[in-house]
Amino acid sequence: MDTHASARHYFDHAATTQLRGSARKVLVDNLDLLNPGGQYASGRKARAVLDGAREQIAGIVGCDPVEVIFTSGGTEADNIAVRGLYRHSVTANPDNRTIVCSPVEHPAVKETVGALVTHGGARQILLPVDRFGAVTCTSDCLAAVSSPAALVSCMWANNETGTIQPIDRVVHTAAKAGNPVHVDATQALGKIPVRFDEVPATTLAASAHKFGGPRGAGILLARRSPAPVAPITGGGQERGLRPGTQDVAAAAATAAALAEAVDEMEREEQRLKGLRDRLARFITATIDRAVIHTPWIPGEDTPQALAGHLSVSFPGAEGDSLIMLLDREGIECSTGSACHAGVNRASDVLLAMGVEETTARGTVRFTFGHTTTLAGIEAVEKVLPQVVERARLAGMA
Repeated sequence: MDTHASARHYFDHAATTQLRGSARKVLVDNLDLLNPGGQYASGRKARAVLDGAREQIAGIVGCDPVEVIFTSGGTEADNIAVRGLYRHSVTANPDNRTIVCSPVEHPAVKETVGALVTHGGARQILLPVDRFGAVTCTSDCLAAVSSPAALVSCMWANNETGTIQPIDRVVHTAAKAGNPVHVDATQALGKIPVRFDEVPATTLAASAHKFGGPRGAGILLARRSPAPVAPITGGGQERGLRPGTQDVAAAAATAAALAEAVDEMEREEQRLKGLRDRLARFITATIDRAVIHTPWIPGEDTPQALAGHLSVSFPGAEGDSLIMLLDREGIECSTGSACHAGVNRASDVLLAMGVEETTARGTVRFTFGHTTTLAGIEAVEKVLPQVVERARLAGMA
């Protein structure tokens, strides 16, 4: 193997994707704008750009402009929604402290719910999931989301496996029962159709850098009622839910990136699906004992999975060994699992799916995006079998 690979191939788009040219131009063009809250001419100019970005996003996702809240990213949007809706419910009914969510949520939701259990008196109910991490809409599951709850939270698509949740069923059932519902759509927006006017969620979170916008920018869609109680205070910006002077350039760049992502979404989904399927077929045909966790069946349509995700385990190898060896060959990807105090551990998502811990520890997540090419797939195919062999020889820690 070439341990001095010069070409680099990026396969971690689920973590962050490259800034789109359209977003870069809009970002640079608006960097000099001043405070959009100012009543003077320069303030009004900034306000016009901010309002334009809000209206553009609202038109794309199917909501009123007033429902678009600009944040610093998906993590902040999730926190505002989860903490704010829980506080709203508990204020209205102190005995209503149940939070229902899936066990495969992103840490932005999972750890926030955990903090509310520890410090806010919340009681958590976890929904059942199948071997791909999809919520199973059993009678018990539907009973849980339709029973009185302070909050029901379910992600649209999983960040590790790409599994698309039965969001319509879960959200409609919870909303029909009168429960506030939060949806983390961070992985979904810009990749599959997401319309706020078609799903009766109370709040929905997204992050700009997942679809080619700037890092440090996010979106929270929040209905007028029930509105989250603001977890931070300090001003009236963004309906008081996210106080502080807005980053107008980032908001405008977010709108530009989302518009481009949605415009190319259908053809990009087909392109990435072709690349994903090719790599999946290569792995299953070439590397023994490989286990694919992304919903994928050779030769069949798999609409329950994002086209740009491929989570695969190589039992007998450590995930961090695989990542480092691939990095030396110019392949940049991730394990998709948590690392605490420098110790690699199995993904909580995979464990919740019933994957054995030793198998989960040998997982690599390849995620594709708008800069992924066939040349990148060929580069992975060239080195992956030898990388897995070397990692297996090194063994498990």
